[in-house]
Amino acid sequence: MNYSFNQEPYLRVFLQDALIPLDNNDAERSIRSFCVGKHSWHIIDSVRGASASAFLYSIAESVKANQPKPYEYFTYLLMELLKYSREIVPEEELKKLMPWSEVLSDSYRKNKRR
Repeated sequence: MNYSFNQEPYLRVFLQDALIPLDNNDAERSIRSFCVGKHSWHIIDSVRGASASAFLYSIAESVKANQPKPYEYFTYLLMELLKYSREIVPEEELKKLMPWSEVLSDSYRKNKRR
């Protein structure tokens, strides 16, 4: 009971903002393929490998959520990242490379259904 009372302010957040969903079904759905595929990932046997996989999976899910064409977007992203030294990409440039960036060309976005 004490835990519930302590969590009450966080549980009421959705009442203050109509954009906050009542459940986390979208988040659960987005990680489903990750959870289903994890039994095949025994080849990731290091912390750095796991970190790299998590990083790439995070980008892939962001791409899906923001509707760019995945193959075209990843090709563009990797070609752009080659222009910089390893792990030294200016923050402003990273913002331009994000899937939700307004700077991103329409050629990397899915055609919207009518």
